[in-house]
Amino acid sequence: MASLSHRLEESGDGVVLIFDGEIDMSNSKDVRGVILGALEKTANLSVDLSGVSYMDSSGIANLIEGFQRARSAKKSFKVSDVSDSVRMVLKIARLEAILLA
Repeated sequence: MASLSHRLEESGDGVVLIFDGEIDMSNSKDVRGVILGALEKTANLSVDLSGVSYMDSSGIANLIEGFQRARSAKKSFKVSDVSDSVRMVLKIARLEAILLA
């Protein structure tokens, strides 16, 4: 099972959700719950993935779901910082322009 931690920090008019570790199928359900729970608490969610060393397609699916939920609720969702490995995954998936702030 991949090691992953997260924390929420207030930032201006929103919340920053910071993940550290690996995001993969083994913790995807937890990541989804954390993202959707954070969206319920704020109108502006920024996800910091600078401490994420690995992310698979399940992580991408979680980000897309968060983005879509925010959009339908007229809220802001963005990925603020990413590690090089996560940037490559987002680039391959052609989501860099959509998700990155």
